[in-house]
Amino acid sequence: MRIMKIGIVCYPTFGGSGVVATELGKALAKVGHQVHFITYAQPQRLDFFNENLYYHEVNIPTYPLFQHPPYESALSSHMVQVVESAKLDLLHVHYAIPHASSAYLAKQILAQQGIHIPVITTLHGTDITLVGKDPSYEPVVTFSINQSDGVTAVSESLKSDTYKHFNITKDIEVIPNFIDLSRFNRQKKDHFKLAICPNDEKLVVHTSNFRKVKRIEDVIMIFSKLRKLLPSKLLLVGDGPDRVLIERMCKDLGMLADVRFLGKLDAIEEVLSVADLFLMPSESESFGLAALEAMACEVPCITSNAGGLPELNVQGVTGFLSDVGDVDDMVKNAAFVLQDDNLPTFKANALARAKEFELAKILPHYEAYYERVLENSKAVI
Repeated sequence: MRIMKIGIVCYPTFGGSGVVATELGKALAKVGHQVHFITYAQPQRLDFFNENLYYHEVNIPTYPLFQHPPYESALSSHMVQVVESAKLDLLHVHYAIPHASSAYLAKQILAQQGIHIPVITTLHGTDITLVGKDPSYEPVVTFSINQSDGVTAVSESLKSDTYKHFNITKDIEVIPNFIDLSRFNRQKKDHFKLAICPNDEKLVVHTSNFRKVKRIEDVIMIFSKLRKLLPSKLLLVGDGPDRVLIERMCKDLGMLADVRFLGKLDAIEEVLSVADLFLMPSESESFGLAALEAMACEVPCITSNAGGLPELNVQGVTGFLSDVGDVDDMVKNAAFVLQDDNLPTFKANALARAKEFELAKILPHYEAYYERVLENSKAVI
């Protein structure tokens, strides 16, 4: 495998696409590739030094003329500069909006200078299933995907949705999300578990951005019914628009003593290390990265059967899947998993499943795809 110079464009946030892009870049750097991150702020997970890692901040000038600063134009210009100065072999943009269209513009500018730069677009979920379908964005999203030299999606479900909702003529390669088992593993945190569950209660965890699509109300209703069947506590990790509503629900249901809001945490693996069950009743999930992180920490999952979740959570093996909104079925399944005779088996199965998505197994798929796109693009020139 040749050593490549790769530009990665992503959102620098805690969101799934930014996390995946950053972890991918770090892994590529570790095996010798030169990786250049191009974004408006340092990615949250870009937290260690490596001689092969570079970060290029996109400055967005503000002028009274602009009601909204033109990030797309600034991003395209910065891509051009980095491709020229670092002599990149390819650009890998994560999340179609606005990265794919910005990359297309950068590619055209560079072509005028005799520089050919292949662009790979990775689709992550809401850039297709929610935002991208908006009539304000759909034509640009469709065009940008079709103009990409390579396109990947994180699940078969997302690939299917993309073809269903957009007039896509490009082949889409499915490369699933991955997990770094050196970070996400069950750590010995007995003191933490004892502090939260002093009477040996079962510990249930949910993590998300607290948006409507995550159906946090269902999480609360599931826990409200579950705690009547067996002693349990709930940890909620994250923050977002629905937090006030959820706090009010917990108060109205008299559950504040059994529910803790932990806010945004980077070291989520420490919380997962003491969990017995993970809840993800989402209305839509392109893959379910948070569920994979839980499985890696030996936590079985109760999820909806939406999107890519059935490709990850194995029914009756690593947990259970239910129809979106079927709270009673999720409660029944959660109680079954949490039985002392059943829980050890589900935990072991969850870890075994997570190992199938280990970073070391997925990374070669990206490297091979990069090679294929580079070879194909040479043939086109």
